[in-house]
Amino acid sequence: MKRELPLTIAFIAGIAFIIAYFIPHPPFNRFENWFSDWFAIIAAFAIWLGALNLMKISFIKIIRKKSDWLHAILIIISFVIILFFGFYEGYRGLHADPPFSFRDPGTSFDWIYVNVYTPLSATMFALLAFFVASASYRAFRARNLEATLLLLAAFFVMLGRVPVGDIITGWLPMEYQMSQWASWIMNVLNTAGQRAIMIGIALGLVSTSLRIILGLERAYMGGD
Repeated sequence: MKRELPLTIAFIAGIAFIIAYFIPHPPFNRFENWFSDWFAIIAAFAIWLGALNLMKISFIKIIRKKSDWLHAILIIISFVIILFFGFYEGYRGLHADPPFSFRDPGTSFDWIYVNVYTPLSATMFALLAFFVASASYRAFRARNLEATLLLLAAFFVMLGRVPVGDIITGWLPMEYQMSQWASWIMNVLNTAGQRAIMIGIALGLVSTSLRIILGLERAYMGGD
């Protein structure tokens, strides 16, 4: 029963969405709204489950003094603080006149988000720039024909996105300047590659969805 029930739910939900997409008329067009409500409820429980699982893993790290256990303490403290202010401002907003949301500007929750979370996110993305630069250096080595083409395309695009490129090719007609070459690479070659990748992703998504609906793919239930 532990396996039959999830398989049955996945089959019914998948078939209902397929019917609602191809037959957008009553009562089939209501399936999507009904299941969307259920998905929202399940997602709400999944968020709490993920948060509690994070707390469990963090407590285990602290008790067993595993690596990064000091970071686990910081995770727990941050979670408790943001949870407290979220509930506090939510309760205060419900009983205020007029009511307000805990995410509205001026609340303690909003202050933490703007002055703590946003700067930390900006710092994280700034650090990622160095990893992107190092990965680009390794990827753009002209070791074969494909890598050489990638290197040339990246060179023209980057040069066409900075004023130096226009200065170097400024004496040429407008259609031959570096910025036009960069736009052509992005709009023609890059778009063609993106469309091919999206078509492949769509085919993989369809095949995987059919395997899940028909019960052939059971990895989402855990185990092998």
